[in-house]
Amino acid sequence: MQGVRRSYGPVPAVRDVTLEVRAGETLALLGPSGCGKSTLLRVVAGLDRPDAGRVLLHGQDVTASPPEARGLSLVFQDYALFPHLTVLDNVAYGPRMRGAPRTAARERAAAVLDRVGLADLAARKPHELSGGQAQRVALARALAPRPALLLLDEPLSNLDEQLRASLRAQLRTLFREEGAGVLLVTHDQREALALADRVALMRGGSVVQVGSAADVFARPSGAWAAAFLGERNLYPQEGGTLLVPERAVTLGAGEAWPVLQATPDAAGVHVTLAYTLGPLHLTLSPREAAHLQVTDAGTVLQAEVQRGACLLLPEDRA
Repeated sequence: MQGVRRSYGPVPAVRDVTLEVRAGETLALLGPSGCGKSTLLRVVAGLDRPDAGRVLLHGQDVTASPPEARGLSLVFQDYALFPHLTVLDNVAYGPRMRGAPRTAARERAAAVLDRVGLADLAARKPHELSGGQAQRVALARALAPRPALLLLDEPLSNLDEQLRASLRAQLRTLFREEGAGVLLVTHDQREALALADRVALMRGGSVVQVGSAADVFARPSGAWAAAFLGERNLYPQEGGTLLVPERAVTLGAGEAWPVLQATPDAAGVHVTLAYTLGPLHLTLSPREAAHLQVTDAGTVLQAEVQRGACLLLPEDRA
């Protein structure tokens, strides 16, 4: 996406967004409702035309191309499965529409269903599926034609929290094994941090920060980003001033807080103090640790980003 802009009447929905989804990575568009992330997804899919800017796929300008000519797959929030087709035929639909023989399309569909753990449900109709099963069928259908890019619009929003948590781990593994590039739209911080390799944080139609999932959470670009990412204590104290080289912050009541990092030219700026207290900040004293017995060793196979950073953030400018 290069300089993409889109407005609806006088209201700008997307403002000069430039982003790249790299081959094989998952990029999450994260932000509150109305920030422009779904509009941007529609522009990439070809369902909406930008007022300015370009969309390129493998270097080819597809801005004016219709959706069916882009080689993309889109998973909607409501899954949009064909009610009259079996699960197998739903998944085989994409390869068939791209010219694959019926036998080859069904073989590919069966293989993808096996990957998502639904091989035994191939003969069922959509109305016979649970919400989690329907979600996985929709993803299998999107992956079956081997798309150049997989577009996901709040794919887990209709599921309960326990099911969402279990599916996040499955989807991360599936995306990596398939090697598909993924553009994910979500307002759920946990979903973005668990699924995405990189996160683009959006606000008011603009991208305010891009980085790895861990870095965006650990080092938000400002007070708004820190507040949106949640679970922080923010203290925008009047008179809060960064002192360099003392490397401390004095707040309105006169308290002094140590600063781990500060640039020399930052002296005197007003700041917001942001801190968290989480598992990464807690340690056992030797006395407490002496009562624990470690009986076996293990290997961490997967981890979600944990909360934990002490930061000083510049005040947002209007």
